[in-house]
Amino acid sequence: MITITGAAGNVGRPLVHALVAAGEQVTAVSRRPGTGAGPGPGVRHQQADLAEPESLKPALDGAEALFLLVAGEEPGRILEIARASGVRRVVLLSSQGAGTRPGAYQHAAAFETAVRQSGLDATVLRPGGFDTNALAWAPLVRAQRTAAAPFGDVGLPAVDPADIAAAAAVVLRGRAHAGRTYELTGPAPVSPRQQAAAIGAALGEPVRFSELTPAEARARMLAFMPEPVADATLAILGDPSPAEQRVSPDLAVLLGRPPGTFEDWAARSVAAFR
Repeated sequence: MITITGAAGNVGRPLVHALVAAGEQVTAVSRRPGTGAGPGPGVRHQQADLAEPESLKPALDGAEALFLLVAGEEPGRILEIARASGVRRVVLLSSQGAGTRPGAYQHAAAFETAVRQSGLDATVLRPGGFDTNALAWAPLVRAQRTAAAPFGDVGLPAVDPADIAAAAAVVLRGRAHAGRTYELTGPAPVSPRQQAAAIGAALGEPVRFSELTPAEARARMLAFMPEPVADATLAILGDPSPAEQRVSPDLAVLLGRPPGTFEDWAARSVAAFR
């Protein structure tokens, strides 16, 4: 049995499907009932909240492995419960920022430290920015065929969450990944302006790119991000380090194929922008 937290998310949902397709028994955990991966053989649904570690106990019953999000404030307690439940392996979905800017991404860095000290066979996945972040443009693209972002010509190797899920499935089912940290990126840097063009190509009509000032972008980010994370994210978007612009080989090694491009993701996701 493999327990997947965040089963309703961009990574969790395709991860549940990938594991079930591979013949695994899965417990799909989400905070709200009815929001996890769809019903089907091999999937047991469980409502729980990482902010309340005790609520995870039923979801961990019989589990050998745990896919863990960075959520809640008690990673040590979550992992104590997992170990007491018989879990032997944990795969943490962390963030590239935990490695490149740990001072700003303290939450993710704390979870990484906790899983490494848990006594479990631990693997850390550090993705960069998600292709699905472009879904924030969907209302504006639908209404005005416009996308807006700062630093329009700075490219970063954004990654498809479906590829993250596929890699997580490989790691969760394998036995040779303990102690490893994998950096997960797309196959090439792509700028916001290029992303807008790719969405336009998928739609079959142009999408105009409108460049926000850093101050405008920061004001929007503060609506859903803590201030240190918003500032660090802006720094990555506008002045990324070489490590943040680097294309990692890890996804290709784990998947046995190149990761998908942003264009691939846009073509597959075009309905959101129509």
